[in-house]
Amino acid sequence: MEGILSKLQEWVILYGVNVVGAIVILIIGRWAAMVIRALVRKVLQRNRVDGTLISFAASLTYAAVMAFVVIAALAKLGIQTTSFIAVLGAAGLAVGLALQGSLTNFAAGVLMIIFKPFKVGDFIEGGGGTGVVEEIGIFATALKSPDNKKIIVPNGKLTSDTIVNHSANDTRQIEIVTRVSYGDDLDKVKKVLEQILAEDERVLKDPAPTVVVLGLGESSINLAVRSWVKTSEYWVVFFDMQETIKKRFDLERITIPFRQQDVHLHKAE
Repeated sequence: MEGILSKLQEWVILYGVNVVGAIVILIIGRWAAMVIRALVRKVLQRNRVDGTLISFAASLTYAAVMAFVVIAALAKLGIQTTSFIAVLGAAGLAVGLALQGSLTNFAAGVLMIIFKPFKVGDFIEGGGGTGVVEEIGIFATALKSPDNKKIIVPNGKLTSDTIVNHSANDTRQIEIVTRVSYGDDLDKVKKVLEQILAEDERVLKDPAPTVVVLGLGESSINLAVRSWVKTSEYWVVFFDMQETIKKRFDLERITIPFRQQDVHLHKAE
């Protein structure tokens, strides 16, 4: 009886110390995980990272630290953790291969949130979609097309393609190519176009607008009318200016010659 009690006492002393040690590891480890999570959140907030990414990164960091703490506690109890780690690694690899496309989109989403090639409200082209950015998610970006359709573009496809951000700068250049007959006075035509640009208050003075001869076609002289406007007014000015040019040419009896394809199109209609 005394031998059994002695043996039991030895086990309690041996394993009791290990159990206490494991509990201490869990307590201290959990505290350290919370501190590291708070530190990661603070650093990301200081760098003005998107809130969605902050929450995800903080949770991922906490889970990673706690996984390490649990493995350390199991090792303290004398449990072999080598096979356990191998199983976790194999499971992680299998999940990674199964979710390869999703992980690509996730990584692309993280990069977009960090480097910010565009923001919500910008008008962009990319990944086969064109529209105003409504939402930048972790896996996909939502666009609203000019005709009010919702377009979901996977982030991986978006970042692997060329992104054109029409709203990135405050100003944009408008270029309108117009044609006039060889029989018209070129100086008069340029003067009329320059007057149109000068009269439109939406056209910026700096950089100055220009009217240049773009090329000599088979049946017309091609001129490029270039001006700078605020990005928010680009399309309005673009359409208004084309209408103004046509009306002023009619008033000044300046001829806009038909191209052969225009004639075919007219006949088809």
